[in-house]
Amino acid sequence: MAEDDVCTKDGTVDYLGNPANKRKTGTWKACPFILGNECCERLAFYGMSTNLVRYFKYQLHQHSATASKNAADWGGTCYITPLIGAFVADAYLGRFWTIFCFSIVYVI
Repeated sequence: MAEDDVCTKDGTVDYLGNPANKRKTGTWKACPFILGNECCERLAFYGMSTNLVRYFKYQLHQHSATASKNAADWGGTCYITPLIGAFVADAYLGRFWTIFCFSIVYVI
């Protein structure tokens, strides 16, 4: 009976596939990593998006309309890719492995 009190009752498992221990998992342990990842992602997105049209126009020598279109396409792609990540998380990897894998891809 003591074993049942230590493990979660909702079917969650640890990274080895064993029933999750209430004392060692959960709570706010992952929160700093998730918040740090999100802060870095937002800083990178808004830092790039403010200068993207100027970069396309003056460094890549695109016309204003083409530069604006490409910047809008980039922004749209950034907002649509979470849907792909959601599908991968729900259908294949799970939320934690998806966050981990896409964070590695994002850093590269």
